Amino acid sequence: MTTQLPPGIQLETIDDRIMTLNVGPQHPGSGHMRLIIKVDGDYIVSCDPDPGYVHRGEEKMAEYRNYIQNIPHLERPVIHDSCNILYPYCLAVEDLLGIEVPERAKYIRVIASELNRCIYTLYWLAIYGIFLGHSTMFMWPAGDRELFIDLLEAMSGARVTHAYFVPGGVRNDLPANFEERCLRQVNYFEKRIKEYEAIFYQNPVLKQRTEGTGILSRMDAIRLGTTGSVLRASGVDFDLRKKEPYDVYENLDFETQVMKEGDSYARSRIPYLEMFESCRIIKDALRKMPKSGSVRTKLKPNPKGGNDESYRRVESGRGSLGFHVISNNRPEPYRVKISVGSFRNLICIPYLLKGEKLGNMPSVYWSLNYWPVEADR
Repeated sequence: MTTQLPPGIQLETIDDRIMTLNVGPQHPGSGHMRLIIKVDGDYIVSCDPDPGYVHRGEEKMAEYRNYIQNIPHLERPVIHDSCNILYPYCLAVEDLLGIEVPERAKYIRVIASELNRCIYTLYWLAIYGIFLGHSTMFMWPAGDRELFIDLLEAMSGARVTHAYFVPGGVRNDLPANFEERCLRQVNYFEKRIKEYEAIFYQNPVLKQRTEGTGILSRMDAIRLGTTGSVLRASGVDFDLRKKEPYDVYENLDFETQVMKEGDSYARSRIPYLEMFESCRIIKDALRKMPKSGSVRTKLKPNPKGGNDESYRRVESGRGSLGFHVISNNRPEPYRVKISVGSFRNLICIPYLLKGEKLGNMPSVYWSLNYWPVEADR
């Protein structure tokens, strides 16, 4: 729009060209969040995200349950990445309670975390594929994630949310012959996802809809406080598993995937490349993990933390995910605050969609790896 109006044309006349569209919250593409989009013809003039439709009050509920009882409900905001949302909570509680985690449990945690990262990424990739009208890239990831769901079911006994991480380690040891089964399925998956390259990432339709759209520069990515694949797709080499390693990540061999383009294509490609790194981590952890030993430090009933606080964070499938837990000599935490990657990346949506064509909205929005339920928590 131009600020210099033709003679006889009033501002109200220009405003009549602006149409307001509501994308969501019932729209499956919005993921239970409303996007208030104003368009001038085919171009987006502004976008106002309106989150909060799936608010669950997780932080407040945590104040009324003890440190162990909080485990099942805290994983609900990201049910397909439940290990990674429980990970920082357990690390923070272990700090408060002075718990030392057994070495074997640390390796099992890393394996479960990376399995869950692949489950989440494949779920996200399936939705991204169907967003762009690529039904094969919905069916393939949705089917391939069963490989990892089966492994986590064998570890925890549950297929959706696992409640596997607990303060002090993990709930139970690995089943018999798990290492061989895990290695076999991970090796198969590494060969399988190479096929995604030809059918999806080299697909000219995908490139046409994602390359050069929603560009986020390196400086803007830093200035806006983005995290995870959004940050790394803009050329920033930052992964908490490398920069602030926790448990045994410093002992494992993997690389941080970084791209410089900062467009929707780069943001969609980083999580895909990171699945190869997850497979490397899992196989390395299986080799280096102690073959026997305790997997959990037993706690007294209703353990109490002192007058102290702890903040711990991990690299989840959406980026930095942290828990700030405050205790006051009670079995229940005094305060629990959750910092999630999706909420931090939410600020990018108005910046990246402004000036884009309306048809590019799905490819730009979903490339941000945003999960509304996690952001609303």
